[in-house]
Amino acid sequence: MPIKTILKAYLNAAPDTANDDVIDEVKAWQTRALEAVYPIVFFDCLVVKVRQDKRIINKSVYIALGIDLTGHKDILGLWISDNEGAKFWLNNLTEMKNRGLLDILIACTDNLTGMSEAISAVYPKCEHQLCIVHQIRNSLKFVSYKDRKKLAADLKPIYQAITEEEALERFEARWGKNYTQIAKSWYNNWDNLMVFLQYPEAIRRIIYTTNAIESLNNQLRKVTKNKRVFPSDESVFKTLYLTMNYITAKWTMPIQNWNEAMAHFLIKFEGRI
Repeated sequence: MPIKTILKAYLNAAPDTANDDVIDEVKAWQTRALEAVYPIVFFDCLVVKVRQDKRIINKSVYIALGIDLTGHKDILGLWISDNEGAKFWLNNLTEMKNRGLLDILIACTDNLTGMSEAISAVYPKCEHQLCIVHQIRNSLKFVSYKDRKKLAADLKPIYQAITEEEALERFEARWGKNYTQIAKSWYNNWDNLMVFLQYPEAIRRIIYTTNAIESLNNQLRKVTKNKRVFPSDESVFKTLYLTMNYITAKWTMPIQNWNEAMAHFLIKFEGRI
């Protein structure tokens, strides 16, 4: 039966009785062996409402999306929690390592709590790139409407300039007085925000933003939004698993310009690939 038909049948059925056999597939998928090396792994989350202890609470579903050595996308795992932190991410990354993922060259994330510490502990050689787009959004969140357009324009030289330190100093000189928290945020996250600048354009376009995984999450949200409230964590996993099967069936082509990116990886990460 086509996955689209299975998915539609499941979503229209009573969630606590329909397709209970799917959970066995979910467990097998979540524990399957992974490739030894993924050049790039994206991490992101979406929020779902789950009924628990007679209450409806928000829970975050965290997703790992890997790019393998051939440039193809692969969803590596799902984890659900109502909180995050270094211990949570340490457990998840250790789980992936136990499944065979021995090395990640670059991990791309939003500023997830405890992620940097966990990556350093499990994959000490991994470079951690924070999403530039998220950083800009966070920077503009508390900016007055009249300044927003000008400030956004002044943020661009920070991540486009070759001499990025000078760009940040210029930004701080212009906006530091009224928006000190913005310049401080860029300074505090500088090392992880500017990882992508050491790479050629073919790699920069892939890693400076988490768009690859956000696109996946947007498709998943269309399904979870229709569900409104899930009766259990198990129901969340079953729904997302069936949806992901349908989505990933269309992932037949590698990332654009991947051969150019791999040529650089083979030189920079010699001995690790």
